[in-house]
Amino acid sequence: MKKDKYYFKNQYPLIWQQDDFYIKIYSSTPNVATGILLTTNNSTFVIDPGDGILRDLNKDVGANSIMKISDIFISHGHHDHIGGIWSLLTYMSVLKRKESLRIYFPKGCIEIESIYKAFLDVYSKELTYKIQLIKIDKQSSFTRKSVRIKPFKVNHREPGDDGSSSVAVPSIGYKFFYDNKSICYGGDTAYCDNLAKFAKDSDLAIIEAGAEDEEKTDLHMTIAQAIQIGKTAKKYFLVHLPE
Repeated sequence: MKKDKYYFKNQYPLIWQQDDFYIKIYSSTPNVATGILLTTNNSTFVIDPGDGILRDLNKDVGANSIMKISDIFISHGHHDHIGGIWSLLTYMSVLKRKESLRIYFPKGCIEIESIYKAFLDVYSKELTYKIQLIKIDKQSSFTRKSVRIKPFKVNHREPGDDGSSSVAVPSIGYKFFYDNKSICYGGDTAYCDNLAKFAKDSDLAIIEAGAEDEEKTDLHMTIAQAIQIGKTAKKYFLVHLPE
């Protein structure tokens, strides 16, 4: 398939910026790790803190910026999207963080709730800041630090126990609006109308293309499907491609 100028294959980090609206994708490798930083002059967010996110942030922006993270957005509970959250939370406590931290995640994502409970079991006596878990069940917009966030349901699935069927995973995408610009992040998903709707006309769309072949399109999108959606945005990155 002919590559266009917005097709990237495992060339990380990926960076997009317009004025002070900035996003950096440190990695997005299936079954390994995803890690994304989004900032404006007034906000510092992390999206899908997979394994290595603390190392990447510390090397790239340093401790002061890490301590400014106010919100973490989780698309779903698979390990390659949340594997670094424990170390990030611990690091903030070690540095005596005082401000509360919000973690948004899809309702039914038991992985985040389990990590939170285990974390408190270990560190509650020395924890210096409050962690707020916010379950997302509806597609209602909300605003944080001058950024409007629109969560939307996507269609991510995983193989069933019988090896031949698939089951739904609690999963959402996010669209971030700031200063008349927008970034759409779909997380992991098969092709779905919601992603096509919210990616359209975005200044940047971040689209996963993790299907290894046509037989696995109920779990992820193929490159062709991802490009079809991505081209409706002003610019797009393809991520989560098979190695």
